[in-house]
Amino acid sequence: MTSPKRPSNSGSRFGQYVTRTSLPRRTVLRGLGATIALPLLDAMVPSLTAAESTPAAAKNLRRVGYIYIPMGFNPAQWTPEGESLDTLPSSLAPLESVKDQVTVISNMHLQNAYPGSHATSNSAFLSAAQAKLTESSDYYLGTTVDQIAAKQFGHQTQLPSLELSMDLLSTVGQCDNGYACVYQNNLSWSSPTTPLPAEAHPRIVFETLFGEGGTPEQRAEALRARASLLDSVTDEIKRLKLALGSDDRNKIDDYIESIREVERRIEHAERTAQDNPLPDLDRPVGVPVAYADHAELMFDLQLLAFRGDITRIVTFQLARESSTRTYPEIGVPEPHHPVTHHGNNPQKLAKVAKINQYHISLFAKFLEKMAATPEADGNLLDHSLYMYGSGMGDPDAHDHHNLPVVVAGGAAGKMRGGRHIRYENPEPLSNLHLTLLNKVGVPLETFADSTGRVEDLFDPVNV
Repeated sequence: MTSPKRPSNSGSRFGQYVTRTSLPRRTVLRGLGATIALPLLDAMVPSLTAAESTPAAAKNLRRVGYIYIPMGFNPAQWTPEGESLDTLPSSLAPLESVKDQVTVISNMHLQNAYPGSHATSNSAFLSAAQAKLTESSDYYLGTTVDQIAAKQFGHQTQLPSLELSMDLLSTVGQCDNGYACVYQNNLSWSSPTTPLPAEAHPRIVFETLFGEGGTPEQRAEALRARASLLDSVTDEIKRLKLALGSDDRNKIDDYIESIREVERRIEHAERTAQDNPLPDLDRPVGVPVAYADHAELMFDLQLLAFRGDITRIVTFQLARESSTRTYPEIGVPEPHHPVTHHGNNPQKLAKVAKINQYHISLFAKFLEKMAATPEADGNLLDHSLYMYGSGMGDPDAHDHHNLPVVVAGGAAGKMRGGRHIRYENPEPLSNLHLTLLNKVGVPLETFADSTGRVEDLFDPVNV
C-alpha cells in the first residue's frame, strides 16, 4: 500500500487532490515507522458528488466479525420470550440501546462438535467441522468461515484478517479429553492443518495496524525516539487537511484522536504493569489489569481497524474454554469453569447468567461505539455484521445444542433486527455461517453440514 505520488507542481504529496474529484480509498499517511490508513472520506467517493454515490459505496462495504464466548450459557436468563426483543432478558439487557440492529437466534446446534468437549466447542464454532482426535501435531479440522471470507476479499485490505484473544494461549500437547491444545487455543484456521494464532497484547495489535514492522527491538527504539507512533505523521496530516472539505477534516481529527487515545491507554497499561505483583498467568505482561479495560481496548482496536479499512474480517476470543478467570467485579469471585458445572444449582446458574451479561455488556458497548461512528450514508454498524456466541450450550452437560447466538449489524441495510428467531427443531449453525458469508459477498452454496440458509435473518427486498 503506497502513498500517492508527489505531483511536480506541489511541495506536498497531497497537493494534487486540491483540484481532483476524489481521493484514492487506499490513501495512507506515512511517517517514520508508521503507516496510518484513513477512514472513508467524502473525497474518496469515486463519482462527481458524494451524495449521488454514497449509498452504492456503502453497500459495497463488506465487514464481518466473530466473537467467541466459552462454556455456554444460562438459557433461562438469555432467551427472549417472544419473537421480538421488546423486553430483553437479563443476560441480554445491555443490548437495549442497539437492539434494533440485533437478532437473537435460538435452537442452533453444532453436530460436528460431538463428542462434547471444551476443545471441540471452540474448534467447531467457526468451522462446523469435526476435529481429529489427536494429542499430537497431526491435528486436522477445517477452514473457518472468517478465512473463507478472507480468501474472497481479504486481499482488498492491508491485513486479510485480524485474529484477537484475551488470554495468553501458550499451552501445548493434550488439553481436553485427548484433543490437542491447538483446537482450544485457536478460533481461526486458514486450512484444515493451519491454525492462526490470536494476539492478546494491545501494543502488538496496535503496531500491527499502524506500525511499519521491524523487530520488537527496532519498534521499541523507534517508539522511544518519537514518543508516539502518530508524531511522525503530524505534518502529513496537516498537509492532507488543506486539500479537504470541513466534514472530511473533522472525520480525520476524530479518527486520529481515537488512535491517540487508544495509544495512551496502552502506554498507561504498560507503565502500571509493574504495580501488579501477582499477574494473571493467562494475561500477557503489559496489558490492563482489569479485564473490562483490556477487553475494551481490544474492541477499540477492531473499531480502528474497520474505520481505516485496514481489515474487514475479525475474530475475537473474548475468553477461552476451561477459563478459570474470576469476575469479582460483578460478584463472581469463583473461577468461571467450575461455576459452569452447575448441577442445576440456582446459585451457580445465577452466576453463569451474571458472566453472560458481563460479556454481553462489553460487546454492547462496542456496538454502541460502532453505531456512533458515521460512515457513508449511515454508520459503521450499519455497514458491518457481527456474530457473537459459543460452541457450547449447557456447560454442565458439555452439549452443543441450543447455542447462545446473537447477530448484530445492518449489513448495509440488509438485516432486519429487533427480533428473536426460534427454531422448533435444531438448526445447524453452519446454516447461519453460510447465510452471513453470502450476505458479505461470498458466493458459497454450501458450508460444512449446512442444509440451507437462515432466510428470516434478512429483508429480501433490500438484499
